Amino acid sequence: MSIMQTVQLSIADGPYTEAVREALSRTCAWRVETVDDPDPTHPYVLVLDESAFARLSLPLFNPERIVLIARNTPQMMSQAWEAGIVSVISDEDCIGTVLLAIMAAALRVANSPTSANSSEISPTSGYNPAPISPQKQLSGSKRCKTQ
Repeated sequence: MSIMQTVQLSIADGPYTEAVREALSRTCAWRVETVDDPDPTHPYVLVLDESAFARLSLPLFNPERIVLIARNTPQMMSQAWEAGIVSVISDEDCIGTVLLAIMAAALRVANSPTSANSSEISPTSGYNPAPISPQKQLSGSKRCKTQ
């Protein structure tokens, strides 16, 4: 017995939303909800455009389940990174790329612990660097040539 995944689509572009919905229905047993305001309290995969993302409260609960469809600008990428979103798709990517991102997010939702207390992902969360000692000490100062 397979479990039906729910995906919430909050994308202002109607034809694009329909293309994603149709692709999801052909690919797997997905329950697709089209919403104006995504509900981040449910453990669904959320597919958002920039305006839906801007309406969410930070920090995000389980940001790894969000697929953000956005312009590829440094400011947007920075906002997504700081929010902990790991799947950012260009608004010019093909539907196949969007489907892969949704499937990856669904796998992350399925594999996430049920008692997750973390409200964000950080590039340094859980990071404990191993102590590295130099094999030999450098003696004296080194200078760089500028020409």
